[in-house]
Amino acid sequence: MNPSNYSDTRPAPVDHPSAVTAETARFVAALRHADLTTPVPSCPGWTLADLVRHTGSVQRWFAALLHARIQEPPRSREVDLQLPDRHDGYVDWLTESATVAERAFAATDPNLPMWAWGVDQHARFWARRMLFETLVHRADAEQALGLRPVIDRPLAVDGIDEFLVNLPFATFFAPKVAHLRAPDSTIRFEATDGDDTWLVRLRPDGFGLDTDPATTSTADATVRGTASDLLLLVYGRLRLDSDAFTHDGDKDLLTLWFSNSAF
Repeated sequence: MNPSNYSDTRPAPVDHPSAVTAETARFVAALRHADLTTPVPSCPGWTLADLVRHTGSVQRWFAALLHARIQEPPRSREVDLQLPDRHDGYVDWLTESATVAERAFAATDPNLPMWAWGVDQHARFWARRMLFETLVHRADAEQALGLRPVIDRPLAVDGIDEFLVNLPFATFFAPKVAHLRAPDSTIRFEATDGDDTWLVRLRPDGFGLDTDPATTSTADATVRGTASDLLLLVYGRLRLDSDAFTHDGDKDLLTLWFSNSAF
């Protein structure tokens, strides 16, 4: 799949800019009375403070990319983060980071052609990507605090699609993705709380999301769970052997996928 040839033909039930604001508010609510030195098991070596700093930094950097209308890969990630010196200012700073993003969204036509590292070469890529950076790290924070993340189903469905569509292009920051090769093998992800299905086709030269309805009836391996749990699974926040999932088919193929796909 060539990113420059991509056109978004899927329905878009999610307002990504608004959802960034809402997910940041959920993140902030979870953190309001938390100890930011708490370790985050799903991000080894990080504390909640690291998680907040990363999420807010990504929001501000993506906002800078939108304002710059970038047409090629950026040469620098430097941006004025205005990060507080003390952890007790981090939570409010994260709220302000979402406001910075809101301003960038408001000033940018989502259909504006822009460079993006993934498939969709338009400004809307960055709003969608920012949403799932924020949502998944909100879930990381909640899990670190002993809470079970609740993810709205439309967001989960959109997030699975966003992850699988863009994953083939993620090798520059997730190098294990390059190992996802197999002789014409397929993995189906099936949401048990709706009729959403995703078929990933692995080939000797790579892999990608197969969007041809005629090819989704059979697969070499199938994983079933709610859309919310599947989203956390593909991101490596839940394990395949969790009670949340059932699966059948080629176990070696599933091992290959889950050993190399999460980021």
